[in-house]
Amino acid sequence: MNESQKNLWAAPKADGPLHAVVTVPGSKSLSNRYLVLAALGSRPVTLVGLLRSRDTELMMGALEALGVTCTVDPDTGTTVTVTPPADGRFHGNVDVYCGLAGTVMRFVPGLALFADAPVRFDGDEQAYARPMKPVLDGLEQLGATVDYHGEEGFLPFTVTPPAALPAESAHVSIDASGSSQFISGLLLVGSRLPGGLTLTHTGAKTPSLPHIRMTVADVNGAGGAASADEAARVWTVAPRGLQLPERVVVEPDLSNAAPFLGAALIAGGTVRVPHWPVETTQPGGLLPGYLERMGATVTFPEEDGVRYCQVTSDGAIRGLGDFDLTAAGEIAPSLAAILVFADAPTRMIGIGHLRGHETNRLEALVTEIRRIGGEAEELPDGIAITPVPRGNLHGAVMESYADHRMATFAAMIGLAVPGVHVVDVETTRKTLPDFVGMWRGLLGK
Repeated sequence: MNESQKNLWAAPKADGPLHAVVTVPGSKSLSNRYLVLAALGSRPVTLVGLLRSRDTELMMGALEALGVTCTVDPDTGTTVTVTPPADGRFHGNVDVYCGLAGTVMRFVPGLALFADAPVRFDGDEQAYARPMKPVLDGLEQLGATVDYHGEEGFLPFTVTPPAALPAESAHVSIDASGSSQFISGLLLVGSRLPGGLTLTHTGAKTPSLPHIRMTVADVNGAGGAASADEAARVWTVAPRGLQLPERVVVEPDLSNAAPFLGAALIAGGTVRVPHWPVETTQPGGLLPGYLERMGATVTFPEEDGVRYCQVTSDGAIRGLGDFDLTAAGEIAPSLAAILVFADAPTRMIGIGHLRGHETNRLEALVTEIRRIGGEAEELPDGIAITPVPRGNLHGAVMESYADHRMATFAAMIGLAVPGVHVVDVETTRKTLPDFVGMWRGLLGK
């Protein structure tokens, strides 16, 4: 057994149809956007239901390095009051550690524009492979200086704020084909620029557009004036003082619901997730429709004022042919796990940008599907999955690649394939602090 395989978790197999209610923690995407927007305000903001995971801890640590105070309510653990620096100026001559969190490494450098000295950024070794150049090019167009301490376009680097911010409306052009976070990172700080910001995305496709819409909505919810011409791939942010309401409640993370609701299709039965919003900017809000296309019955019952997403399945799963996931690539690993057991092939397309996530998710998915005896291949913009009979699949040690969504993908495979072991399942702490406990609860074990 090699070093990476010493920390193995035996993924439990489902003994029969599921009957479970799973409460999902707060949205990582919203939590980290609210933390940044609260830091950009002038008064304290209390965030209720904030996700407490590695990514949000890294974000709070980054903000505190810049002079922001994040006070956790000890009684709840998920209520956090964010107090911006008294003078509104972020601290420089500090180190920001990003870990492997894309929202930290792509959102926080923009705050360095408003620091009083250079800010140094570093992260996990694996983070050195995650592209950063588009957002840093944008900061350079706004007058900042970026010094790379390794390969250009990647961590680690130092951002030195400009002597003076652009007085007129700033125009920035970047190719954000690799991640919507490049656009969001600049939109979050655009209101603070004296003349506002006009941002043009020069790439042919816009990945994870719902995440950008989420950012626009959150900026406007903080009193900003952000707008989009999505056809032209242009976003505009007017100069405004930002201030979130005094109290903000964080929605549950709908993408993190995908492994649990998807489990109902693989094992059969019914799984319910409470507090499902009627409307949302989260890409995970598209999940119920995708599961219906795969053959599940999805309803939204309300009980005692709580709205549930309820997924019921007899275990029969429909393949989807060409399946465009451009709008919700982050749930691709969970959907891939379901489609391994479908009745027909699926080509998941529009997700080429997943090659630049915590790991190259397309390559990782193909490798792990083949590892258990399945059939899959990479496409230029996605992956193709050709199901094989369940009896032809076999257990294996499945890698997580330090990627939370690859770990939950492997756990889903283990529902139907005995003998699956997952390397470093604790990488799920990135967004699900107690995934193993939640998974056991799902199975009643």
